[in-house]
Amino acid sequence: MANVVTINRPEVVALIEEAAKRLTHGNKTEAVALAMRRLLEQQAREGSLFGAHRGSVRIREGVDLIAPALDVQPDAETGQEVER
Repeated sequence: MANVVTINRPEVVALIEEAAKRLTHGNKTEAVALAMRRLLEQQAREGSLFGAHRGSVRIREGVDLIAPALDVQPDAETGQEVER
């Protein structure tokens, strides 16, 4: 089951050849496969990045994202030791 992909753009061919030399000892097919795997991994992670893309998170009016989440000052911040 052989499939063929033809790439005619000289700058793309040059990129593939350079990547193949550096990363796969000249194996162009493996260089393209490596690039496609990497691209797919990045797409898979895209959904889990909180607020990485403009407009991906909506905040209600009046919510302060940099306000402390706790009303008490953490012990580490006060310098006091905690007895356990």
